[in-house]
Amino acid sequence: MNDTAAAGKTLVTLQFLGMGVVWGASFLFMKIALDGVSFGQIAWSRLVLGGLTLGLIVLVTRPRIAGGPVLPRERVVWLHFIVIAISGCVVPHLLFAWAEQYVSSSLASIYNAVTPIMTAVMATLAFRVERLGRGQAVGVLVGILGVLVIIAPWRYAALTGDLWGQLACLGAAVCYGFTFSYTRKHLSGRPIAGATFAFLNIGIGGVIMLLLTPVLAWQPVSLSWPIVLSLLTLGALGTGLAYIWNINVLRAWGPTNASTVTYVTPVVGVVLGVLVLAETFSWHEPVGALLVLVGILLTQKRIRLSPRRRGAVPQPATPAEPAPAVRG
Repeated sequence: MNDTAAAGKTLVTLQFLGMGVVWGASFLFMKIALDGVSFGQIAWSRLVLGGLTLGLIVLVTRPRIAGGPVLPRERVVWLHFIVIAISGCVVPHLLFAWAEQYVSSSLASIYNAVTPIMTAVMATLAFRVERLGRGQAVGVLVGILGVLVIIAPWRYAALTGDLWGQLACLGAAVCYGFTFSYTRKHLSGRPIAGATFAFLNIGIGGVIMLLLTPVLAWQPVSLSWPIVLSLLTLGALGTGLAYIWNINVLRAWGPTNASTVTYVTPVVGVVLGVLVLAETFSWHEPVGALLVLVGILLTQKRIRLSPRRRGAVPQPATPAEPAPAVRG
């Protein structure tokens, strides 16, 4: 292996680690930012700053597929991007930021890891772009059981802020599952460069946020350096540059290996929440998280159930489509 190839592999590895750390730390940054800005201002900052960052990258690199245009020209493609900007950016970013007023950043990061389970459900039931095998169906059920254990409904005699916060996190994961399945059905096969794809997704979300400024972001703020740095990291890195890193890792390692960031982000989120914010856990939260992880492994066919009966004729295996990288 020559020095150039080795340096390229090292760079991809560093981008993967950076992606996992930045996305995992996004829940910590949201919690810090809530000390001086509203949840709406957090979501607004993420998408506007992320859109500007990706826009500059596209403007400089001018990425094309097979000599085609930098930006798509079909009106229907732009309509599809508006849908995924709302379902995959605007709504879940608002939900997570709102939820962290009531739940810990660690718990929010665990709920974010439910995304692959929600993607499998949406892809099968809502969009019918894939069929679940027996092991994958078991994985969905195990993941749902894990979510119920995390919520711990036996702890609530009434609807509390903590419970609503958990349901908001779960709603954000459902939004991501819808978005990934919708993207697979309507946009994945189109010749759009990865950087352009990320820019249109985040950039349109940023435009929507700008239109909603009087409602979401026109309130007083109390800024400090930790809050400013948190917002810049959430926007320029977590909702901007990290998407380019994800594309590079996807092209170098393939979708299966790139999707292992699913396992990195909640670990980073939990560790930072415990170390930086001194957050604590009840017994049911790590137990539920472990069940969710087992469910993800089953739905992604990383672990398989044994055949139903001895001597059964094995069926040809279809390649597993891993869930996309989980975003904070």
